[in-house]
Amino acid sequence: MNLLNLPIVEPNKSGTCGGGAGGDVWSDRRLPKWLKKNVPKGNANHFTDRLLEELRLTTVCEEAKCPNRMECYSQNTATFMILGSVCTRPCGFCSVDKGKTQPLEADEPDRVAEASLRLGLKHVVITSVTRDDLPDGGAEHFYQSVLAVRAKTGAAVEVLTPDFLGKPGAVERVVEAAPEVFNHNTETVPRLYREVRGRKSDYRWTLALLRRVKELNPAIKTKSGLMLGLGETREELLDVLADLIEAGVDMLTLGQYLQPTPEHLPVVRYVTPEEFVELGAAAKAMGFASVSSGPFVRSSYHAREMAEH
Repeated sequence: MNLLNLPIVEPNKSGTCGGGAGGDVWSDRRLPKWLKKNVPKGNANHFTDRLLEELRLTTVCEEAKCPNRMECYSQNTATFMILGSVCTRPCGFCSVDKGKTQPLEADEPDRVAEASLRLGLKHVVITSVTRDDLPDGGAEHFYQSVLAVRAKTGAAVEVLTPDFLGKPGAVERVVEAAPEVFNHNTETVPRLYREVRGRKSDYRWTLALLRRVKELNPAIKTKSGLMLGLGETREELLDVLADLIEAGVDMLTLGQYLQPTPEHLPVVRYVTPEEFVELGAAAKAMGFASVSSGPFVRSSYHAREMAEH
């Protein structure tokens, strides 16, 4: 059964798409009209690009080819990706490079803080690749990055972390930095977890991590997100939302999955904007304090507005 029991749309197989969890705006004519997006132009885009290059920083905006990246760049915003640009997990939806990881760069937290200062950011989002090769999964690097950004800018900080493979003390160390928002994505429903997120990921870990953050510091806002269109049913999705509410999650994002390349998981269905509105309303009624639901919604899209709301 499809989400909301609507017809299946065949996935794009032309290879003209781009980007993992985000995905470029496809040129294929079969792409629904609501997924065709004008790209903002302007000097701010170039300024952000040059600044990131100068400070040798990576953004998930580029690595995941997020369809919103030019809009965010035009507003002098970006989601910084720390711990290198190579991931240790071969998730079926993500276009970030996989393979041999790079050594950590000790000055990276300071460079993220400098970029945040020059961009004039009031809400800084820090995410990362998954680093199962590190003893703490990169938790200390997250800790140092949060402190560096706060010390240099005074901005609110949102972290979007991996699950740290359940490594002892990892979540606790990040929480010790007291980010204003702690985001960890659920991505999909339990039945599809292994196919979408790989063998090393576990739905139970996701819920445990989010629950643990609230136990350690109830003042931290917790957040999670799902990609739709991977074959989930409405009942499965609502069950996940109920689990997230039970785990104390405050904020929720729902967006359309787009296939990065023909080698990645196909799109099973394109969810209509009307469905996203309905699902967002259902999520609010279930108890989420803040919900962002739409085809182009991504984990950190309009993150500041969502956190403040």
